[in-house]
Amino acid sequence: MAETGASPLPPTPAAHSPLARAEHFVWLTARVLEQRLFAYHFLKGSADPVETALDAYRNEDGGYGHALEPDLRGPVSQPLHTAHALRVLDAIGRCGGQRVERACRYLTSVTTPDGALPAIHPGQRGYPAAPFIPVLDDPPSELLATGPVVGLLHRNEVWHAWLFRATDFCWQAVESLEQSHPYEVQAAVAFLDSAPDRPRAEAVADRLGRLVREHRLAALDPDRLDAYPVAPGYAPGEHHFPHDYAKTPTSLARGWFTDDEMARSLDFLADEQQEDGGWPIRWRQWAPGPALEARPLVTLDALRALRAYGRPLS
Repeated sequence: MAETGASPLPPTPAAHSPLARAEHFVWLTARVLEQRLFAYHFLKGSADPVETALDAYRNEDGGYGHALEPDLRGPVSQPLHTAHALRVLDAIGRCGGQRVERACRYLTSVTTPDGALPAIHPGQRGYPAAPFIPVLDDPPSELLATGPVVGLLHRNEVWHAWLFRATDFCWQAVESLEQSHPYEVQAAVAFLDSAPDRPRAEAVADRLGRLVREHRLAALDPDRLDAYPVAPGYAPGEHHFPHDYAKTPTSLARGWFTDDEMARSLDFLADEQQEDGGWPIRWRQWAPGPALEARPLVTLDALRALRAYGRPLS
């Protein structure tokens, strides 16, 4: 029998551990890709089945579609889908080779005149998409879409002609941020954490951290969420916490928060695990399918963040 990385739930009391409860949730609800990612991260599974599952979302143009990012439905390649695919490859140590070369060619084909990525290419028109992600005929460049991709490619030492202007765009965007919102700040951190000019990245991150605190973009006290405004256009209660910015202890964003603030944030994250073993999504839910597919993604992110900070899972 082929090795799948799957395992039955452990006996009690371990079956009541956060990890075992999450495992039950993943086998119950997740797509094959997230099941295999869970097996890779937590059950000593191989990277090969993850790549095989990811290939189902890849298109002939080198990009990815087919609702890989659950809030964008339909078959067409999109920058957000392709960024998601690159994150998967990065997570399993396979962010290189022909897959990534083809992805970079796709990104080049949808790049805006200033060398960066739009959030959504107009090819999405006619397919379902979350109402908070508008489809425009001439979409602008977005740090939200570009920053995480550029940072990830630099971290994996992927050198492609597309990176040069895209990197310049990211520097200009992060250095000029005066007003922002949590998802854009997260994209900036994803870029800065792997940008090749480390002194410059540290200086920008320091300024960005002050902006986050001054504008109360991070909920520092989970017991007083009414003290922190929700960004315009976000769902009611769609707060962001220190762990959403500093996903690992080595992130530049970790320096924005005290030890006590980070501990409260991680306590809150651990306590968010629901009775079914999964974590909730905080953004606006607009259709049952995307919400169902997103929860295993959020659950994997929560487990990886808690493990990165040494929190017990089993």
